[in-house]
Amino acid sequence: MDLGSNAGIQVSAPRARRIALAAQGFGRPYPASVDQGYLRRTVNQLGLHQIDSVNVLVRAHYLPAFSRLGAYDRALIDRAAWGRRSERRLFEYWAHEASLLPLDLHPLLRWRMARADCGEAGWTGLRVFATERRAEAEALLTQIRDQGPMTAADFDGGKGRGGWWEWGDTKRALEWLFWSGRITTATRRPSFARVYDLTERVIPAAVLDLPTPAAPDAHRALIERSARALGIATATDLRGYFRLGPDDARVAIASLVDDGILLPATVAGWLRPAYLHRDARIPRRIEAHALLAPFDPLIWERSRAERLFGFHYRIGIYTPAAKRTHGYYVLPFLLGDRLVARVDLKSDRQTSRLVVGQVTLEDHASADAREMLNQELVRMAGWLGLDQVTASKD
Repeated sequence: MDLGSNAGIQVSAPRARRIALAAQGFGRPYPASVDQGYLRRTVNQLGLHQIDSVNVLVRAHYLPAFSRLGAYDRALIDRAAWGRRSERRLFEYWAHEASLLPLDLHPLLRWRMARADCGEAGWTGLRVFATERRAEAEALLTQIRDQGPMTAADFDGGKGRGGWWEWGDTKRALEWLFWSGRITTATRRPSFARVYDLTERVIPAAVLDLPTPAAPDAHRALIERSARALGIATATDLRGYFRLGPDDARVAIASLVDDGILLPATVAGWLRPAYLHRDARIPRRIEAHALLAPFDPLIWERSRAERLFGFHYRIGIYTPAAKRTHGYYVLPFLLGDRLVARVDLKSDRQTSRLVVGQVTLEDHASADAREMLNQELVRMAGWLGLDQVTASKD
């Protein structure tokens, strides 16, 4: 790594890749057993686990810890996110997307809750409940306060017909209350339906009592967390991690540069300037083998995945079947410091099989890539409680 007088630190593309992987928790041996401490450190390092309702393989929020720690008891996440109030370590909120976040991030996101409360944040279709339809949302809040935790379906007419674009008024009002921080997720039903309750009955009091920073200070702290999790990143990467606005992110990045926390850098092959976190590790090698969720923070920003790995990746679930190139639920396979394959996977729970669809090896894949992938598939099947790995008959 070279020091440049004008362009900042000069970083080669392979070194940037290794910095990013180390920042994301790759390159360490799997622990012999995973307890709540390992899980907490992993979530803290990443800053969040993105939530997605698709369950064709396993729900997405379970996968990042598996990719970094190996087999672990998924009940550790369930207890941390939706267990008793006294054992809560995570909470749900809108960060990158719907996410599980460490509790210490709650104060740093209250500015977003406040903006949603006055109709300045949140999806456009929800903002009406901050203004002319606020009374309807307040009535639902009163009902939850009086009757206890409820799903949207527990209210008359609350059951939606499908995705968010088909939500009824009750669901939309509840989601506005969620954006504004008035309610949060108490637990999840087996169907994964969100069960809403008053925030003060879910989030530990010690967290709610933490002071609320001014919005610019919160933006700065979130950008710094993003930089730690990414290692080296463009301004767009940094602000996208927690979905900050361009102006808010610009001010925060400038402040962190002034204080020497972010170091301006130029990465070979990147078209935009980058920033290196001053504490980023710069390993000489990365020894890793991991299947990655489509929503893993290492790859969720597809342009960043292309910059780091030369890997053009799209998830098939949002693509019509006739236009899918590599399958429906496609996981990239990380080997060493490269993405060397992609594999279409699903869990057949009735027959206890991990079903492998299309497998595509990259041109640069090493001779042992297929064997290493097979070992990782066996590891995943065991973690999911499936008895065998089989090829799809489709």
